Amino acid sequence: MTEFKSGVDLSLMEGVLRQYQDDDTSLIMILQQAQSIYGYLPQEVIYHVAERTGNRPAKVMGVATFYSYFRLKPMGTYQIMLCDGTACHVNGSERIRTAISQELGIANGETTEDGMFTLNEVACLGCCSLAPVMMINGETYGNLTPEKAIKILRKLRQRESGEGIRILVGQGSCGVSAGATRVAKVIAGHKTATDSFTVETTGCIGMCYLEPIVDIYQGDTLLHRLVKVTETDALGIVQAVRKNDFSKLEAMFISDEDARFLKKQKRVALRHCGVVNPTSIDDYINHQGYQALDKALRMEPEAVIEEIKVSGLAGRGGAGFPTWFKWDAARKAEGEHKHLICNADEGDPGAFMDRAVIESDPHTLIEGMLIGAYAIGASDMYVYIRAEYPLAVERLSKAIEQARSRGLLGENILGTGFSCDLNIKIGAGAFVCGEETALIESMEGKRGMPRLKPPFPAQKGYLDEPSNINNVETFANVAWIIQNGGAAFAAMGTENSKGTKVFALTGKVQRGGLVEVPMGNSLKDVIFDIAGGIKDGRQYKAVQMGGPSGGCIPASLMDTPIDYKALSATGAIMGSGGMVVMDDSTCMVNIARFFLDFTARESCGKCVPCRIGTTRMKEILDRICEGKGQEGDIELLEELCVSIKDGALCGLGQTAPNPVLTTIRYFRDEYEAHIRDKKCPAHECSALLTISIDPAKCTGCTVCARKCPVECISGERKEPHVINQSACIKCKQCVSSCKFGAIVVD
Repeated sequence: MTEFKSGVDLSLMEGVLRQYQDDDTSLIMILQQAQSIYGYLPQEVIYHVAERTGNRPAKVMGVATFYSYFRLKPMGTYQIMLCDGTACHVNGSERIRTAISQELGIANGETTEDGMFTLNEVACLGCCSLAPVMMINGETYGNLTPEKAIKILRKLRQRESGEGIRILVGQGSCGVSAGATRVAKVIAGHKTATDSFTVETTGCIGMCYLEPIVDIYQGDTLLHRLVKVTETDALGIVQAVRKNDFSKLEAMFISDEDARFLKKQKRVALRHCGVVNPTSIDDYINHQGYQALDKALRMEPEAVIEEIKVSGLAGRGGAGFPTWFKWDAARKAEGEHKHLICNADEGDPGAFMDRAVIESDPHTLIEGMLIGAYAIGASDMYVYIRAEYPLAVERLSKAIEQARSRGLLGENILGTGFSCDLNIKIGAGAFVCGEETALIESMEGKRGMPRLKPPFPAQKGYLDEPSNINNVETFANVAWIIQNGGAAFAAMGTENSKGTKVFALTGKVQRGGLVEVPMGNSLKDVIFDIAGGIKDGRQYKAVQMGGPSGGCIPASLMDTPIDYKALSATGAIMGSGGMVVMDDSTCMVNIARFFLDFTARESCGKCVPCRIGTTRMKEILDRICEGKGQEGDIELLEELCVSIKDGALCGLGQTAPNPVLTTIRYFRDEYEAHIRDKKCPAHECSALLTISIDPAKCTGCTVCARKCPVECISGERKEPHVINQSACIKCKQCVSSCKFGAIVVD
């Protein structure tokens, strides 16, 4: 087998040769792409191209030697193209050439001993108005002087030696929405031809609450992390880099407290997020990318599955089913044609782990899927992804194209005889399609309605052929496991739950974002140590785990370890990883209503318990929150929960009652207050609130009246104000605006 990244890897040409097969006119384009891959045209590549295209080696060599673009010797890291056109000649290009030759110790056509620079003179670069001109790796430098040319080369050498500065701008969806793309554009706009620093795109580092984030690296060493950066900060950043003086940027430095957010984590699935450029396969490869694939393809498929078994990796999509078991079942299933599917239909409210991985590190997903496909014997792969994730779709599509061009997707991958390709299937907005059989139905162009099981997808899945389905996070762990060994993964976590788990931490916390911790850490560790506790000085009340299929865990159980079994004992589930924190201003009856409203709307309608049962439960919860609850409503809810859990067709329907059951279990007193006292203890249910102004405390400052969106507050300046109760929408803007505590909420 051809060694990956060792010698001349001819397998990297497979994608190129397939693209131009049976096309006798594309020899030049083939050689262009070959030179782009290898940096020059090795003799082995010329003979390989000749053989695969049916040409004589002499013809291919003739083309390669005819055109000045092609190089038959290894080129330096930096390819200097010095223009010797007429305009450059009369403006002193000879002096530029002499200065470069003396600085580097090479003549035209030669490469420095360290392999860093190659000098080539060209007839014209077409930038005559900027003469004299040179181009280095596609970047043009004009109006040169000998001193300026030498300065540019010295800065490039400094960069290559690890002393160069890299400015990384986090551009996941959160960063983009906060203005990161504009920040990156302005920073790049201030960069001149003589600047040695680079401006690079990266994904989400996970600290969503601090976006936009700009990281300044020296080589691979993080010098400074700048947070909440704006466009107006861009020039200051560039000037600081030029002067190597960052003292004026200290106001943007991440605080020690915020830095704890990452320091307390252990990153496996997120290991490259916020570090690599998600649009560059070369950057991924430079971070040991696709080495695990190369290793796996040297193993027997059964050995790969065994390594996953040793790791203890369980599905990260919610059910926590052993990954190796699903792979083994699919491998042993009868059928010549098998499919590997990634479930990226991340439909849980409050969950965005999969989106972040795809946006920030798409090649990790591709590599993990390829290993899985090899293990089960699949010949094709699919990613089923939400239409609501356009940036993820864009970056994954580009990564797929890059992998194909390098021979990492398609025929004869890495010269091993293993062939497999990857395509994207885009959903159309249906929560139920997160259930694997409903997902398959959707992939086949049908309504996304769950199938009866058995048969399971491993026996009869997509197109009625054996299929395996895992989610994004599951696949994101696979390459790490193969590269580091299953035992290393199993060493993290607990006896029942191995490895790490990614959570989307949101809600009423100081620091929200993406968190990855070893299984076994407590909820308290995550919410208080990593996330910094509850914001605005309020009291921690509960955390909702597992999305609409999960449950609410009260503050009294904050020491519960993050473990499949332990979380299940509370009535919640691990789920895909949504972790929504609530404070004492959250009404638990209303939160149960919120989730039932979601599941009732998203029910596919195939089975009566889910279609009718969730609707009836939602009606009861509506009535309770509106102050119309009756004695016996709690017991009726509990009865309906049992009926739905026992009778629903799929896992989503069976778990839909969880938010209601857990809120009744831990917060029954709130239900009783709503029903018996017609009061909402959290002061959230507007139908049960009365907002008034205490005349003894009101100073008549008029702030509340000016803040009221419906103008229902009246009164003369410096006189007590009143609220028109019939017009009040209970928005509480007046409460937050009053500095004298004059607003009474009852």
